[in-house]
Amino acid sequence: MKDFAFDLLRPELAQATGTTLWIADENALQPELAITPRNNVTVISNRIDLTDSLTEQGWQCRFSDFNFSEYADGSIDTLIYRVSKEKPIVHHVINQAIRLLRPDGKLFIAGLKNEGIKTYLDKAKKRFAGNMQTEKSDKNTWMGILTRPDACDTDSLDDQDYPVLRDVASDETYHYYSKPGVFGWNKIDKGSEYLIEQLGRFTERLKQPATRILDLGCGYGYLAMNCASDDCFVTATDNNATALQACQENFSRHKINGEVIPANCAEGIDSRYPMIICNPPFHQGFSVTGDLTDIFLRATRRRLENDGIAAFVTNLHIPLERKASAHFNRVETLADNGSFKLVLLAKPKR
Repeated sequence: MKDFAFDLLRPELAQATGTTLWIADENALQPELAITPRNNVTVISNRIDLTDSLTEQGWQCRFSDFNFSEYADGSIDTLIYRVSKEKPIVHHVINQAIRLLRPDGKLFIAGLKNEGIKTYLDKAKKRFAGNMQTEKSDKNTWMGILTRPDACDTDSLDDQDYPVLRDVASDETYHYYSKPGVFGWNKIDKGSEYLIEQLGRFTERLKQPATRILDLGCGYGYLAMNCASDDCFVTATDNNATALQACQENFSRHKINGEVIPANCAEGIDSRYPMIICNPPFHQGFSVTGDLTDIFLRATRRRLENDGIAAFVTNLHIPLERKASAHFNRVETLADNGSFKLVLLAKPKR
């Protein structure tokens, strides 16, 4: 799918001079980038799949939670950013641009009208003391070119203390630390909670108790933490740096028997597991014919032992079972609560 917002930034990325940072997240990359990597450009991405893809293309990349602490004040000439989906991240990047850019350095920021780009540009213009030009490719797609003034005395935008992990939820077992940038960051996800409440429906199907479990798309770690025990080691994976940071914090605080690994749907993990747990990032409006479903199902098929089971929880409206039947000989809906359903996958097709 063509991204007209990124197309506005494409020429700036191709001809950027001086020390340049390209801020890239899930909104920032088209399948065919078609730009020659530049030695003066460093990509900062919170997505391990984007980092891996761009590194393979020859770009200099750093995988991080948009942590710019290693860069000195006024050390950057150009910053290029296609706005993220979440407001705290956008505000964080704009605030950091003020610190990072040298006087007369430029921030190129683009997005779509329905993503709030015009509001972001208005806010950024105030932070940059009015030094902004705009371009647009159509009435819905805008780019701001902001020049860093010698002095910026305006208040920082509200980023909800984006860099800081905080205690966001608790139950009888754990306190959970998270932050903006993790899906459902400030609550216990109802689907995940339902899966843990009904976990016995899955584990009773195992021939013997699982001593190793793989969590695909771990988020801040709720499922993994509640499946781990002294007798069961859990490997938690995610492609998002924010989620991994939060999950590692929760594992460390609660001494969880497990490990946290950056991986895009278990890519780079060679082991097979007797049990896999997953609350995939499917949502209302998600097309079950899309690539995301197949990615999760293929990863589960590859990493599941022949006599193992996978425990999925999804929204009730998602016909996961139909696509799963191409990958597993056994697909069974075990329960639903009117909002979510629990689906067991077993006997992977090799």
